[in-house]
Amino acid sequence: MVSSTFAGLLAAGRAEFNRRTGEAARRHPGFDHAALRHFLVDGVDPVVQAVAAAAPECALRAAFDAYDVALELTGLHLVGSAVRGSVLALAWRALLPRLAHLVAREPGAVIGLVSNAALHLETIPGARGEQWIAELAALAPRIESRPQLRIVGQVLAWRAGAAHFRAGAVKAADGLPEALALASFGAPDAGPWTALRARIEDDPWWRADDGIGAGERETGAFSGFGGMFDAPPEVRAAPGGFLVRAAGRHFLLLADAYGAILTGAEASDYAHASPGAATFRVEAESLVVGRRRIACDLPAVGLAVCESGGTLAISSPFTHAIRLVPRQ
Repeated sequence: MVSSTFAGLLAAGRAEFNRRTGEAARRHPGFDHAALRHFLVDGVDPVVQAVAAAAPECALRAAFDAYDVALELTGLHLVGSAVRGSVLALAWRALLPRLAHLVAREPGAVIGLVSNAALHLETIPGARGEQWIAELAALAPRIESRPQLRIVGQVLAWRAGAAHFRAGAVKAADGLPEALALASFGAPDAGPWTALRARIEDDPWWRADDGIGAGERETGAFSGFGGMFDAPPEVRAAPGGFLVRAAGRHFLLLADAYGAILTGAEASDYAHASPGAATFRVEAESLVVGRRRIACDLPAVGLAVCESGGTLAISSPFTHAIRLVPRQ
C-alpha cells in the first residue's frame, strides 16, 4: 500500500493518472502493470512523501512527473520485483528523497537525471553503485541546483569506480562552490580547491582516504571466468592510460586509485602506441622498478612492465590479468 499522502494525490488526479497509464501500455507492448504497482510503492511513494514534506505545494506536480518516469521505466522493463535491489531502485528509495528540495523545483528533470545516472553506473563493470548513492545522499542537502547535482554525481561516480570520469570530474568541479568541491572529493579539510585539483591531476593514485583500494589493483582476467581477455594481454602506453591487445581484440585501459575500466579501442591505436617499457629487474619474489619494489610471484620469462602517467602495468604470458600499481 502507498502512503496516505501519495494515495490522496492519486485520488485527486485519478483520471489523468489512468489516462497516462493507458497511453504507456499502448506505447509499450507487454507493459507490466504489476511491476508498475510494485514500483509505485517501492520507488515513487518515498519521493512523493519527501517532496510533500519539503514543499507541499509542489507535491502534485512531483507526483505526476515521478509517475511519468515510472511509466517509462516500467515500459522498458527496468523496474519491478525482478530487478529489486538494483542501483536504480535504490536511488529512488534512498537518494531522491534526500534531494526533495531539488525535486520540488524540477521534478521531471531531477528524477530523470538521477535515474539515468544510476542506470549508466550499473553498466560499468566494477562500479560501486551503493557507495555512489550513499555518498551522494550524504551531500544532498548541500547541493543547491541541478547543475551542481550533475557535477557532484560525476565526481562521486569516479570515486565509486568509474575511472574514465576522472579528468572530466576534476574539470567540472571548478563550477562548484569550493566547500562543496572539497567535500565531493572526500577532502573537506584539504585547503584551497586549486591546490587539491593540481594534486589530483598530477597523481592518479591520489585518494581521499585509505579505505578504498590498497595502492594497486588488478583488471582483465580470463573471459571464461567472466573477464575480458581470451588470451594473456599485451600492454602499451597511451595518454592517461594504456592500450591492450588480447587475442586480436583491442582495449583502452584507464585506471587510478578508485577503479579501472576497459573500453574498446582500434587496432591502429595499439599499433601506433608507445611501448612504454619500464626498465626492471626480478629479485627473489619481487619486481624492482627504480626504487619501487613490488611483490611479484610471476615467472620472469615474458614478464613485461609498461609505464604511463605515474602508473605501472604488469603483464605476463602466464596470466590473463593486468596488475596496476603506482609508479612511486
